[in-house]
Amino acid sequence: MKVVLFCGGLGTRIREYSESIPKPMVPVGHQPILCHVMQYYSQYGHDDFILCLGYKANVIKDYFLNYRQTANSDCVVSEFGKKVEILGDRPPDWRVSLVDTGTWRNIGERLLAVKHLVEDEEIFLANYSDGLTDAPLPEMIERFKESGKIACFIAIHPPISFHLAQFDAAGSVERIRSSQESDIWINGGFFIFRREIFDFIKEGEELIHEPFTRLIEGGHLMAYKYEGFWRAMDTLRDRQVLEDMVERGETPWRVHSLVPKAA
Repeated sequence: MKVVLFCGGLGTRIREYSESIPKPMVPVGHQPILCHVMQYYSQYGHDDFILCLGYKANVIKDYFLNYRQTANSDCVVSEFGKKVEILGDRPPDWRVSLVDTGTWRNIGERLLAVKHLVEDEEIFLANYSDGLTDAPLPEMIERFKESGKIACFIAIHPPISFHLAQFDAAGSVERIRSSQESDIWINGGFFIFRREIFDFIKEGEELIHEPFTRLIEGGHLMAYKYEGFWRAMDTLRDRQVLEDMVERGETPWRVHSLVPKAA
């Protein structure tokens, strides 16, 4: 399936990096987080990517146009650099469409801008370019196919912890509990769409607002509830958490054989 990745945001909450490079190119370990996201899909055989570019689009274009296989692989160099042999698994053979969808467009507008590249697909995948998970994608896709719905997203518990207070009309507190103990679920991206999604998006609309409201009214939207690993890189603290995981050799999003943890 084709995978649409939204790579055009300004990354205002991780400004220290995004002043010079777009958020998808912020490194986690030795490669941009965008590549980690692409590797997640690639391990399941989805190698045809459409990148919706915007802010500093030229940086992402330059990365792929000047990509060096040896940058992320062990290799043997001989004949003073004229001959290079890759050791172990070769880098994936991705097909990457680089589409400049504008700096100020929202997610819905970016998806409409690449409609011509996916409108012949019965089903396609889409995602933000800064979130990682170990969710079993094949199972998620299968459930979506069986549902007959038009759109699906992964639903996760809020990754940050806060305390929920329950009180009566007089203000007396009756209960305090952690958000992790609640039944609160949020949109975690990792979308699956049928091509009919474009019938629900009008020019200028944000994907999660008006289009999703129409889908809900028609009973066409489902959520895949997941309680396993999920993390988005919204802030420098989020980046440091992911960086520490990579340094420890913990990259759950690159696991091939996953045990479903969906509810």
